[in-house]
Amino acid sequence: MAPERIAVAADHAGVELKATLKETLGDLGYEVVDLGTDGPDSVDYPDFADKLAAALADGTAARGVLVCGTGIGISIAANRHPHVRAALCHDATDARLARQHNDANVLAVGARTMGQEKAIDCLKTFLETEFEGGRHQRRVDKMS
Repeated sequence: MAPERIAVAADHAGVELKATLKETLGDLGYEVVDLGTDGPDSVDYPDFADKLAAALADGTAARGVLVCGTGIGISIAANRHPHVRAALCHDATDARLARQHNDANVLAVGARTMGQEKAIDCLKTFLETEFEGGRHQRRVDKMS
C-alpha cells in the first residue's frame, strides 16, 4: 500500500518550522507534497492556504499541515473552503480533540508561538488520532 500523502504549506514566517515538520513526516513514512513557500521573502498566507485546499480537493493529498507566524491567518484562509477543516492547535490535546471531535483534515500551527518539539507533538498526535464519529458526525456534516 502506498504511503499517505500529506501536503504542507507555509508563508515566510513558517518556512523553518515547515521544513522540520516535513522531515518528521518523511521519517514517519508519509509522502510529503511541499506546496511552498521556501524562503524568507514576504508572501501572502492566503495563497498557500488556497494551494493546500486545492491539493485536498483534487486528491493530491489526503490531509495537510499549514504554518504561518501564529497559525491564525492561514487557518482562517484555509477554512474558507468547504472541504477543509483546519484546526489551529497549540498542543497535543488540541490536536487529539481536533481529530476525535471535528475530523480536522488540516493541522495549523504557529511558528512564532510554539517551539519545534511542541509542533512535532501536535503533528504526531494529529496523524495517529482517528475521528470518533458518533455524536460528532452530525456536527461535522453541518460544516461541509
